[in-house]
Formats: sequence, structure tokens, C-alpha cells
Amino acid sequence: MRTVHELPELRAALAELRARGPLAFVPTMGNLHAGHLALVREARRRTAGVVVSIFVNPLQFGPDEDLDRYPRTLEADRRALQAEGAALLFAPPVEVMYPVPLEQQTRVEVPGIGELYCGASRPGHFTGVATVVCKLFNMVQPDLAVFGKKDYQQLQVIRRMVRDLAMPVEIVGVDTVREPDGLAMSSRNQYLSAQERRIAPALYRELQGAAERIAAGERDWAALEASVAGALAEAGFRPDYVAVADAETLLAPTADSRRLVILAAAWLGRARLIDNIEIPL
Repeated sequence: MRTVHELPELRAALAELRARGPLAFVPTMGNLHAGHLALVREARRRTAGVVVSIFVNPLQFGPDEDLDRYPRTLEADRRALQAEGAALLFAPPVEVMYPVPLEQQTRVEVPGIGELYCGASRPGHFTGVATVVCKLFNMVQPDLAVFGKKDYQQLQVIRRMVRDLAMPVEIVGVDTVREPDGLAMSSRNQYLSAQERRIAPALYRELQGAAERIAAGERDWAALEASVAGALAEAGFRPDYVAVADAETLLAPTADSRRLVILAAAWLGRARLIDNIEIPL
């Protein structure tokens, strides 16, 4: 596996890979765990030309968020990607991704869907996500890109951006990889204390319980959301939001909704945990 850091060497390496077949792309912020590697395996299943990026994107962090302490483990990540058969790792410094000051950086916004839920709690977050993914797509020019469903809203934002900007990239979503007790794998799980780690699986359990109530016929969305938020608070979380939404639009369910998603974000100590569960109707 080749590792490159600059745009000219990336383009040279991509030209060699593209001559052999389609390119699959997995953008990450590094500190790779089994969830990330599942994305790489899905990409590898589809094509031998798998490109992975590692870039901690400052544009998607708010002023009081964890940009400075976000874990950076490039060498361990490189070894893991090589073991999974990735063909190319692109690990650019900030000045390659953003050659102008951030306040002057051209940005990509996905209005509506990018302003809900995590977008409301973290103003500007999805503008940062859409901007960096758009830039990476332009740099790599993949045939397909693979994202995890744990960040469900992010996945839908990227799908909307690709559709609206007519980008020739197939977006593939991969199911959330979980610990044996149900906790969704996340780089931020390492912020949890031992006691918090024991509490953390309750987030997914509450979503499962809500999904069972919907399957049994519950349709009072506001009451259901309040019930889950209350149970999380009682367990020791500080709920940010709980929302039942149409899985495609992320708006409130309607009579035409064919698939729902329950989205939740909650603080547990220093860790802001997110999770979701999809429900067919």
C-alpha cells in the first residue's frame, strides 16, 4: 500500500490505479477501529482499487469541540489498512486541503437536511463535512464511496450533495459495527470512563425498545421521543436530541413514509454519542 500526502503524488498514484479498474474511496478522520475497517472491506469487495483518506477536518469542528484532542494514530492506521488490502492512503496536511485561511475557504452547504439534529446542535458541522467530502471527491474522483450508517444524517447529507451537484459517485452505506454489548463503535468511545462505558450501551437498547413500540403500532412520535430522552437522562446521559424521522427525508414521518429512522445523540461525560436504528414500515 502506498501512502501519499501531497496532491501531485496523489494524482500520479491514482492514474496508475485507475488504469487497472474502478476506484472505491473511504474517507475517514483516522484512529481506525473495526467499524472503519468494515467500510474498507466492503470497498475491497467491490473493487481492488481502494483509496482511503485520513484527515482530521478542522472545518467540521466547532470552537469548543475536540479538534485538538481528537486521537491521531497514523502509523497504526496505516498498518491496519495495509492488512485489509487498501491500495492507497491519502493523508494530507491541513495546508494541502485548505491552502487558504479557513475563513476564506469556499464552502458547500446542504440546506434543510444539514440543519436538523446534529446540524442544529453543531452549527456549521455539516457545511464542514460537505465541503471536505466534496474536495476529496474532486481530488480522488472515485467511482464509488463507502460511508458508515452510524453517522446516518451525515450519510444522507452526502447523498443529497452528490445528487444535487450531479457528482458521478455511487454512495454506499454500510451497517453500523457494534461492540458485543451493542455500543456503536466510535473513535470517541475512548473518552468514556470505565463507569460511563458500562452505561453507554443503554443508548442502543433504548432505540431498540422504541423500534419495538413502533412495530407494535405506536404512532405518537412526540411521546415516544420524550420517553426515550427521559430514559436516557435517568440512566445518566445528557440527551441532545431523540427524533423519529422519515429515513429518506429526515423530516417528520408522513402517511407516505415507507421507512423510518430513530436518531439520537446524548452526552455521557466528555463523549457525545450518536446512534440510530432503521425501521421498515
